[in-house]
Amino acid sequence: MAAMLRAVRGATTVDEDTEEQVTGRVQALVEQMLVRNDLNHDDLVSILFTATEDVTSIFPATAARGSGLGDVPLICAREMAVKASQPLCIRVMMHVYTERSRSELHHVYLEGARSLRDDLPE
Repeated sequence: MAAMLRAVRGATTVDEDTEEQVTGRVQALVEQMLVRNDLNHDDLVSILFTATEDVTSIFPATAARGSGLGDVPLICAREMAVKASQPLCIRVMMHVYTERSRSELHHVYLEGARSLRDDLPE
């Protein structure tokens, strides 16, 4: 099968809004998304990050650039403020080229964000 453009989803949370914690959690999430989907740097097209309104210490894209993603188009947006939604949450949509079908992709939810997609295997 030829490589197709696909989207891989993921999310994580932080316990407190600090540059160090946001950076560590974002980098861990991006790394797990790549590893679990057998992706490398050249497979990346772009990454969209969203964060809840209580994450203000650093842009998640800035945190991701620290993992060597400086040449990948990255952008951040504010997550909708929905009642009873997961606080201190950072979500990711990674656009990649892969030979995997949609059903073979592994979406990655870490920390408190695991509860957002309890239908997914670990």
